[in-house]
Amino acid sequence: MSRVKRKKIVFLTKKELAEAMADYTATLSTKFCKERDYFTVVLSGGDLISWLSDLLEPKYLESIEWSKWHIFWVDERVVPWDDKDSNYKLAIDGFLSKVPIPIANIYAIDQDCAALGDAKGAAFLYEKCIKRLVNQNIIRTYKSSGFPQFDLQLLGMGPDGHMASLFPGHYQIKEKANLVTYIINSPKLPPKRITFTLPVINCASYNLMAVCDEAQADAVAKVFEDNYDLPAARLTADTEAIWYLDQAAASKLPIGH
Repeated sequence: MSRVKRKKIVFLTKKELAEAMADYTATLSTKFCKERDYFTVVLSGGDLISWLSDLLEPKYLESIEWSKWHIFWVDERVVPWDDKDSNYKLAIDGFLSKVPIPIANIYAIDQDCAALGDAKGAAFLYEKCIKRLVNQNIIRTYKSSGFPQFDLQLLGMGPDGHMASLFPGHYQIKEKANLVTYIINSPKLPPKRITFTLPVINCASYNLMAVCDEAQADAVAKVFEDNYDLPAARLTADTEAIWYLDQAAASKLPIGH
């Protein structure tokens, strides 16, 4: 697939980063709703949802065509929907319950598999859901590989350089056949998770990686040195792969890099 050069923007504060992320997301929403009547957005967990809260400003609430949004997760912890570790719960409580996206357009991990801790079953059913939406033309496919192509993914990175639930040294990063895979021994708790595979992540039209705080600074520096031992260093996209960093996260980058 086509590789695009990694871009970055460094913001003085997290607040400025959040404002820019909201504007970026709203601009792409307008573009894709106009072009194809759908906007497929992939979320992650962590601090991302709190940074998305700028989309709750009246100017966005009133202008965005929320009914055309379709929401997915790049990875999910295999825990019950109401568990504090659930990315679904985090997104519902902090963002999705406050915008008029139809509940039918929010694609959570299978509720029964989540409650049972069945990671393999959850991955299988999430992949099945994505393939169904591809067949309905809600999700596009990447022209050469046939992999699903999401419009926008909003991603985060851990201090170890992991993204989604693709961790350094774990075999899931090499998975190329499946759209969704699972891990039962995540080095970060909880141990059971499902995750998009790297080809699916990198097929997205736009990938925005948002990273804040000094704890991530070493990993950010390694990514920008192209240290591919870090899964996040492998992030690309079809149209644009852009990193939004606050000053603390960018603090170990060489001057002028």
